[in-house]
Amino acid sequence: MKVYFVGAGPGDPELITVKGQKIIKEADLIIYAGSLVNPILLDVAKDEAEIYDSAAMTLEEVLAKMEEAISEDKLVARVHTGDPSIYGAIQEQMDALEDKGIEYEVIPGVSSFVATAASLKREYTLPDVTQTVIVTRLEGRTSVPDKEKLHKLARHNASMAIFLSVHMIENVVKELAEEYSEDTPIAVVQKASWHDEKKVVGTLATIADKVKEAEITKTAMIVVGDFLDTEYSKSKLYDKDFSHEYRKSKSESN
Repeated sequence: MKVYFVGAGPGDPELITVKGQKIIKEADLIIYAGSLVNPILLDVAKDEAEIYDSAAMTLEEVLAKMEEAISEDKLVARVHTGDPSIYGAIQEQMDALEDKGIEYEVIPGVSSFVATAASLKREYTLPDVTQTVIVTRLEGRTSVPDKEKLHKLARHNASMAIFLSVHMIENVVKELAEEYSEDTPIAVVQKASWHDEKKVVGTLATIADKVKEAEITKTAMIVVGDFLDTEYSKSKLYDKDFSHEYRKSKSESN
């Protein structure tokens, strides 16, 4: 048996992968990030499965439960929100398992930043607008390297997805405003894909007040950039005058 790190997706119980749900169904021990993971996702667990909420556990306690279960030849599901590779704090867990000689596997999930784009019905990478998405956060109790300060990343004017920062929305706006104009579109989506999802759309000049009015203080994604509202060029991929490996252009066909 081994430990599976499962990306639970953004919240909608149908947005977990088939593979991830299969592991949860089969797991003997489930440790999930209770402050973020939708508990409905665990309804498929077998009756005899041990289930622990890691929100109240230390790293050492989580690892001890894993090690005990593996020693008893049990299957372990460590369930994280979204995709565990983004702000999932799984590297320290994987390194510890490596040191203990415990086998593990990571099952990716749908991140909240892509669920946010789906909710807003927008594409981050528009031709002649931007081809870059920056995933980041504002500095809080977890520090951010100086070269990755928000105002420095904003110099690229790329599409940005800002995690874990909505409670500091005024500071986010202040940092972004150093490089983006005040009429730059920005949106905040709380609990993207959940049944009680909430979203507000505005500009750098208006978003802080809108977030306060909506009483959004946590579990929200901030996305900013012209991709939210701008003119753009059509993709070459489907352009009738553009040929590629799988299709000749109309002019070449004639």
